[in-house]
Amino acid sequence: MSTLAPFAPTRPWWQQDSLPRLIADLARSELAAMRLSHAGLPHAPWSGELHFERDLGADSLERFQLATALSAALCMEQTGLDEQLPALPTLAGWCSIAQASLALQDAHISFRTSGSSGAPKQCQHALAQLEQEVQYWSGVLGPVKRILYTVPAHHIYGFLFTVLLPQALPDAPQLVDARATLPARLAGLARTGDLIVSFPDYWAGVAAAGQPFAHGVAGITSTAPCPDPVALQLQALGLDLLQIYGSSETAGIGWRRQAGEAYALLPYWDRTAQPGMLLRDGREVALQDTLDWRGERAFVPAGRIDQAVQVGGVNVHPAATAAVLERHPGVAQASVRLMRPDEGQRLKAFIVPAPAGAQEAALAAELAAWARAHLTMAARPVSFTFGSNLPRTKQGKLADWIIDAGNESTPEQP
Repeated sequence: MSTLAPFAPTRPWWQQDSLPRLIADLARSELAAMRLSHAGLPHAPWSGELHFERDLGADSLERFQLATALSAALCMEQTGLDEQLPALPTLAGWCSIAQASLALQDAHISFRTSGSSGAPKQCQHALAQLEQEVQYWSGVLGPVKRILYTVPAHHIYGFLFTVLLPQALPDAPQLVDARATLPARLAGLARTGDLIVSFPDYWAGVAAAGQPFAHGVAGITSTAPCPDPVALQLQALGLDLLQIYGSSETAGIGWRRQAGEAYALLPYWDRTAQPGMLLRDGREVALQDTLDWRGERAFVPAGRIDQAVQVGGVNVHPAATAAVLERHPGVAQASVRLMRPDEGQRLKAFIVPAPAGAQEAALAAELAAWARAHLTMAARPVSFTFGSNLPRTKQGKLADWIIDAGNESTPEQP
């Protein structure tokens, strides 16, 4: 299939304001994962004078882990300059060393999967291929005056559309950090010529608010499937919504403008004879989902191969969460699932209490505390239903259940 030549930016991405933003987003995310909470971590933007110990309370072990994460993201082990990071106490110091390393090697960049299964992995990409992708999107989108974003720069989605895309557009757009903007206020903030980069859970809040958009506002959604009712409501409010399908492992693969339609395969990808694989630049790439093909260059995702689900744009593994709950002495068995659309957008748990366990209300409170101590926020169930046996189908397979107020305890939100 035809390919697109990468564009040639006037300056490397890391010589601009994007690098401090990426490092700050990565550091905040890593600390939150280590501490199982965002509590006490300042919101963006971070100044260069930010001191990791004084302002973030990061001890030497946490700083070492942060340095390891940044080194992996920017492939700094190839230059050896990553060894200087732990001794530098400020964000500005890290930016300086990162720039020096990228000046020697910037051909590759790596992104960690957002999985919450306990085994995240690094996914390395050639910068030239990512630049090729945003060149394609610049042709689809046309001129953009501002980019409003609610996603972090250290994830591949945020990197593509808030770091690289501005370089590929005909005129450099203004970047507006909208992460602190309530969904109900987003449409009022948007102006003609804006592009909004967000994720399905946030878009659901925007759609529910029902406020019309100005003419000529475009939006992008990715990281998880956008429910058709949400997409249709956003379009009814005047938003030109592009749904992009991809992953940390692959970057973008396909896109669509209309809810319910198949995704169009991007021009530099090709099908292979082997299911679960695509071809790019002569190399086979494994997919995370099963694809249902509608012709040679159109498809519909048919579910994760690894059974992960998404909560707030984060991949979580319900079986791993259930295993953590079963380590609690008051739990004999646990089953965890994503809530039904009418129940919410978080995980729910069905618990078979141990014979000598606490009463249901007390056990629900204990499990909420257990989840806060052992699971990341996205992987924590926010609803607990109790019964003598796990719900199963007639064939004996684990089944879904409806949250029933008479047999269910919902702990305080974490």
